[in-house]
Amino acid sequence: MAILIYPAAALAEIAGCFAVWGWLRLGWSPWWALPSLASLAVFATLLTLIDSPAAGRAYAAYGGVYIGASLVWLWLVEGQRPDGRDWLGGAICLVGAAIILAGRGR
Repeated sequence: MAILIYPAAALAEIAGCFAVWGWLRLGWSPWWALPSLASLAVFATLLTLIDSPAAGRAYAAYGGVYIGASLVWLWLVEGQRPDGRDWLGGAICLVGAAIILAGRGR
């Protein structure tokens, strides 16, 4: 289930944070705080669905997924193509997340 939950959580977190970014950095309406809060609540709720006895381990593994998803967001939503170093760094983080997930609970 983690393979479905983590990307959904990343989308919810990035969308929620980007709404605040739009409000405070891009001049969007302050009303964007409302969908931001809802999206961030979905993100936090999704992470509770991860099968892990410790929240910290679930969050640590999620960090790698978040980085990869952020690079995809950068490209698809913001229109800025990540460079080779971005992709390499993201891949390293995803490998780290996979290692954490593979060893969970031991």
